[in-house]
Amino acid sequence: MKKRIVVKVGTHVITDGGKLCAERFEKLIEFLSLVMEKNDVILVSSGAVATGFSKIKLDKKILPNKQALAAIGQPYLIQYYNEFLQKYGKFGAQILLISDDFDSRKRTKAAKDAINTLLENNILPIINENDTTAIEELVFGDNDQLSAHVTHFLDADLLVILSDINGYYDSDPKENKNAKLILHVEKIDNDVMYQDVNTGSEFSTGGIATKLKAADFLLKNGRSMFLASGFDLSDAKNFILEGRHSGGTLFALKS
Repeated sequence: MKKRIVVKVGTHVITDGGKLCAERFEKLIEFLSLVMEKNDVILVSSGAVATGFSKIKLDKKILPNKQALAAIGQPYLIQYYNEFLQKYGKFGAQILLISDDFDSRKRTKAAKDAINTLLENNILPIINENDTTAIEELVFGDNDQLSAHVTHFLDADLLVILSDINGYYDSDPKENKNAKLILHVEKIDNDVMYQDVNTGSEFSTGGIATKLKAADFLLKNGRSMFLASGFDLSDAKNFILEGRHSGGTLFALKS
């Protein structure tokens, strides 16, 4: 039986200098195509606002501007994905969600049915938050939380977050050269989870704190998450394709 894997990629990974990065897209799509050979794969991708900003320079700190940038950038982002997917004989489909979609059984079922149909036809669902219409009380705010909810409510076996962070350390590796990577985490303390950490990109809304919140949500719901580098995909490839844990952090309850 196929496993169902959700892969989340952040803005900082797929952009360079505020523009979509062809080299990283190429490597990402190659990786996704390999994973899709034996698994059902759902992609959660950031990058719409950054893509929109590359087309028109609006101040994204102003909410209507940010919503407009998302509207401008989203179709270009999907087009870019499909250009690379086509090289591997595949294509993707856009799905925009907000948190309210998971609070309604009817809406959750509708999204689930559509995504299941796409997967049955070997089409890659590409999910993003609907930043254009979502209001504050209905918004996830970052795609780490969105991807965790997609993983849970769509009955996926694993969430893989590809980030500029290559795993979870016992201290900040940017400040402590002796920081050690933690390979396996079973529980996350609240004081660690709510730490304030720089996201590393003006278009990012995440950081290690949002990833820990996503992992905590999944752990509490009996599901797993793997955090690895989106720049160097070797750890993700080893873990997903070969079952070898060479790097990255697995958040999971030990069986």
